[in-house]
Amino acid sequence: MHKYTYAALSVMMVLIIVPFGMGSIAGTHRWISLGGVSFQPVEMLKWVLIISLARYLSDHNLEIQRLRSVVIPTIAILIPVTLVINQPDLGSAVILLMLSFPLLYWVGARPLHLFLLIAPLVSILTAFSLITFTIWIAAVGLVFYFTKTDLRVGLANFFGNVFLGLLTPVLWGKLLPYQQERILVMLDPTRDPHGAAYQVIQSQTAIGSGGFSGKGIGNGTQTHLKFLPEQETDFIFSVIGEELGFVVVCLILALFLYLILDIIKVAFQSSERFSSLIIFGVGILFLFHVFVNIGMTINLLPVKGLPLPFISYGGSFLVSCYAMLGLAMNMSIEGEE
Repeated sequence: MHKYTYAALSVMMVLIIVPFGMGSIAGTHRWISLGGVSFQPVEMLKWVLIISLARYLSDHNLEIQRLRSVVIPTIAILIPVTLVINQPDLGSAVILLMLSFPLLYWVGARPLHLFLLIAPLVSILTAFSLITFTIWIAAVGLVFYFTKTDLRVGLANFFGNVFLGLLTPVLWGKLLPYQQERILVMLDPTRDPHGAAYQVIQSQTAIGSGGFSGKGIGNGTQTHLKFLPEQETDFIFSVIGEELGFVVVCLILALFLYLILDIIKVAFQSSERFSSLIIFGVGILFLFHVFVNIGMTINLLPVKGLPLPFISYGGSFLVSCYAMLGLAMNMSIEGEE
């Protein structure tokens, strides 16, 4: 596996490009159709990217304490991220972009270097409010001051974050209208109750109406009267909340927590860095998916097309989940050997 990692990543990059020449499905270029079978290459790209990062970071000659060693994989990830954004699939693009940070931390990257990489993203997000952006930029300056960062590096990053914040209106204009609306709706659900906010409102209504024990399987009004869209995929958690209630919701969250913590525990126990990184990466990927999916159903995050692992309907994603779990189990055995 170690030997063919980068070749597999190259193949996946080609597969990400292929849908652009096959016509759109529901206004997107995310699917490859072969006969009667369709699949999303981005789901395979996620775990291939984890393996590729694991190979790079497991190189014994890598000086992880150097800023250059941290920057290179982050910049490399921007290539597939850009392609996925243009499909457009903003949710998966965010997941791919965020994968590198936990893995870099896992192998011992300096927290300051990770902060330097994450800070630009936060600068863009906080720039929607002048007060929030001012507080954040002041915090960035204090971090550089108290960590005694090299003056040139500190000033370059400080003004770089200021520049990105000022550039936010331009980046905002690059988003598609429906993506802009989803972000605005997260901030103000009453903005468009019959349009962009409809999904979130129906989702919250479904979860809230389920109460402690739920309405019973097949008795959910939001679900069976078709008020709740995408109920088999992106909003399956809302269906569970309405029909099975708070108790089952807590049980599912506990099971996800147990699974993710157990995967991370196995990663700790693995004696081989390559295996440990893959196992940890799989756990983090599941964590991101669970957090984002549930977060969007209760309006903590903008609506994104990210399904819930092992529960949402969808062949590509379900196969990918089991493949990643099997990969983690296989790596745990190799790590013990």
